[in-house]
Amino acid sequence: MKPYIDITRPVNLLIGFLSIFMGGFVTGTVHPLARLILACISGTLIMAGANVINDVFDLEIDRINKPGRPLPSGRITVRSARLFAWSLFLTGCLTGTLIHWPGFSIACVSVFWLYMYSRSLKRTVLWGNFSVAFISGLAFVYGGLAVGRWVQAMIVGIFAFFYHFAREIIKDMEDIQGDMSDDAVTLPIRYGIRTAQVWATLLILLLVGLTFVPYALGIFSRIYLIIVILGVDAVLLFVTVSLWARPAPANWGRLSVIMKTDMLVGLIAVYFGG
Repeated sequence: MKPYIDITRPVNLLIGFLSIFMGGFVTGTVHPLARLILACISGTLIMAGANVINDVFDLEIDRINKPGRPLPSGRITVRSARLFAWSLFLTGCLTGTLIHWPGFSIACVSVFWLYMYSRSLKRTVLWGNFSVAFISGLAFVYGGLAVGRWVQAMIVGIFAFFYHFAREIIKDMEDIQGDMSDDAVTLPIRYGIRTAQVWATLLILLLVGLTFVPYALGIFSRIYLIIVILGVDAVLLFVTVSLWARPAPANWGRLSVIMKTDMLVGLIAVYFGG
């Protein structure tokens, strides 16, 4: 079972599960808890399916960039991966029906969008980056809707949108060699590395500025502000400086991993400051 677990990217799934749960928690309640847990399970299953189908479409790219992944290494066949992905998608949507019909609708839209992302959108300028950022932000709204509230969840979703948008551009910079071999047309390929650096920098700086807004409006507490400044904003500023100081794929990959890890710190800030 290990290759099937690996291909779903369990760390990403954990972050997704927590994101949906926090989408409910930041609204001030986790009740009805059963609906919120169902939303977390539904969203996580859909994310798992998206990760698997993404690896199917990225097989040739991963032969260059990530040869150790389950598909390029031969530990899973393409046919098995496709069946696994659609089983996860279907189970995720069916679980969405147990929440409410808006939840089921969001689940179905997410499956369609994520499939189209893996099939074609990720190989276009910015549309792929936008898609990942949008779905990541939608995860928080999904959790908020499960408990019948969504305003605070929308705020966190907006943060997640800009965070993932910047990170996806950095990942495109790292993967430029493999993407070119697969005829992908990403931002750094079409307009160059410098343009991609500018986009990532502007998105990060905009996000850092936005993190102060919930505290200024009295939505989140001082604890949130302290954690987000020291644990999120400081890291994002470091990423921005390193992005320009060491313009190399190895460093961009390192920065992408740092940002992935730092998402958990952002969730902690929301948890203790909500």
